[in-house]
Amino acid sequence: MADKKPWAEVQFERSLFRARWLMAPFYLGLVAALIMLLAVFVRELIYYVPQAFVMGEGHMKSDGAILAILSLVDLSLAGNLLLIVIYSGYENFVSKLDLDENHVDRPPWMGTVDFSGLKMKLIASIVAISAIYLLKSFMNIGKPGVPLDEAGLMWAVIIHLTFVASGVLLALMDWIAAKTDKH
Repeated sequence: MADKKPWAEVQFERSLFRARWLMAPFYLGLVAALIMLLAVFVRELIYYVPQAFVMGEGHMKSDGAILAILSLVDLSLAGNLLLIVIYSGYENFVSKLDLDENHVDRPPWMGTVDFSGLKMKLIASIVAISAIYLLKSFMNIGKPGVPLDEAGLMWAVIIHLTFVASGVLLALMDWIAAKTDKH
């Protein structure tokens, strides 16, 4: 029969395990951030919809619409990123969500994204957001009245490539870790 742990050690370990609930307010804060992001999205949408009817003709009209759509997509990706962090973080570090497993609205990835998967979804979202920012910056090149900020563009490309390289390295590390024997 195995030796029983001392009472103090058992209580200490139970306290450590219960401490995971200290993360719950962080996830509530992220829900508040999602609400704030929704307010920004609605504000942008209210601003851009009337602009669609007054933008100039020809090339400028399509560029303006594309930039507006990219801004809205950017906000949507940030919202998706928040949801991934909220759901996956809560389920990985606090408690499983007690939902009907076969509920039609339950995303298929819920409950299956581990820390490694969460990390990859985060970096993929950050790369996508960075790419949209970069595309918006490139679309402004050569526009009348918009000065060319070569240094700003260079740094935007460097930062984006850093995100891409980080994502590739994280994926490589996860792949290597999956191929090694667990000790």
